[in-house]
Amino acid sequence: MIVIKHHQRKLNFFVCLLFLVATLIISCNNTIPQGSSACNQEYNPNIDYFPAKVSVNYATGFDVEYYKHYKVVTVKNPWRNANTGFQYVLVQCGAPVPPDFLETQVITVPVNSIVSLSTTHLPHLAKLGVVDKLIGVSDFKQINTPDVISRIKTGKITEVGRNNNVNIEQILDLNPDLITTYAVGNSQSDSYPQLVDAGLKVAINAEYMENSPLGRTEWMKFTALFFNQEEIAEKIFSEIARKYKDIAQKTQSINKRPSVFVGFNFKGTWYMPGGDSYVAKYLNDAGANYLWNDDNTSGSLPLSFEIILERAANADYWLNFSQAWQNLTDLLNADNRYGDFQAVKIGNLYNNDARLNEHQGNDYWEGGISNPDVVLADLIKIFHPELLPNHQLVYYRKLT
Repeated sequence: MIVIKHHQRKLNFFVCLLFLVATLIISCNNTIPQGSSACNQEYNPNIDYFPAKVSVNYATGFDVEYYKHYKVVTVKNPWRNANTGFQYVLVQCGAPVPPDFLETQVITVPVNSIVSLSTTHLPHLAKLGVVDKLIGVSDFKQINTPDVISRIKTGKITEVGRNNNVNIEQILDLNPDLITTYAVGNSQSDSYPQLVDAGLKVAINAEYMENSPLGRTEWMKFTALFFNQEEIAEKIFSEIARKYKDIAQKTQSINKRPSVFVGFNFKGTWYMPGGDSYVAKYLNDAGANYLWNDDNTSGSLPLSFEIILERAANADYWLNFSQAWQNLTDLLNADNRYGDFQAVKIGNLYNNDARLNEHQGNDYWEGGISNPDVVLADLIKIFHPELLPNHQLVYYRKLT
């Protein structure tokens, strides 16, 4: 009888102990934001948890305000003609959530897992050294970033679909701390409303809205904010900006600027970038005379073939046309009127598709956005080869 009572007391002790542990776990889950499983620090209100901060100097679409234990990130112009913006509060792991923010806005940092629904975000992760946090992407076939491809080959990344075909259930199974995506303001194609409705943490990256190459590249700092990688982002971007400006300086004293136009006739419409677009900025910095410089818009102008021919018939160069054209014969077969352009007659045809993967995924739209200094060097090599005698084309190739 005494033995039974002894065992009963031991059993009661272990039951109480388990109850105490369970209570502590529940208490911690109620005070620490979701996604912070790696939190093991004790919150101190007197500590500045973000001693390294970014400054936004070229991008106009986002900014960040720092507080001791959280940062407020604002995306100001998420898509063309948007009448809304997005705001996210990035709370340091283990710290309290500030009042007056919706749950959908609160993201615990640093994030430990991410799904990226745009290939343009992938080079950010590689440069910041956080590719190991990537667990999902939209489409394997489009990817060119080597570090990401390596993780795909080892089965560490899941393909989750794109736009309105994104697999919500699959992403819920992955349970990422963060999803980065983009939007165009079309409820039929944008996936972010579905993702938010499913209770997932989503951040809109609007780099494509920037009208300068360095502005687009600086969105790497936006990505860095979610990983608390401000210091490395500042260092990397500063070096990229320095290289870009140094290379651009080489064309400042150029007197003879060759005329250039871009694009191609697509189903009866030729979309020409406006004079305030990032394409125009590239061409001007490369020492070219972009024939639509007089336009003051940053979007694309839908024009007719006849209007293009009238202005660009005698242009010196034609760039950035269909990726489907592998040679001059393909170009002329697409529309024999292309042969009326002087650039075609003299063979000054260059396309930004020199780096295609086996599935035709174009690295110009992935790595090129994070390496604008290299893209600019390519363009200067095309227009003024004597300025960069040792440079070999990376993203561009001559069509012959």
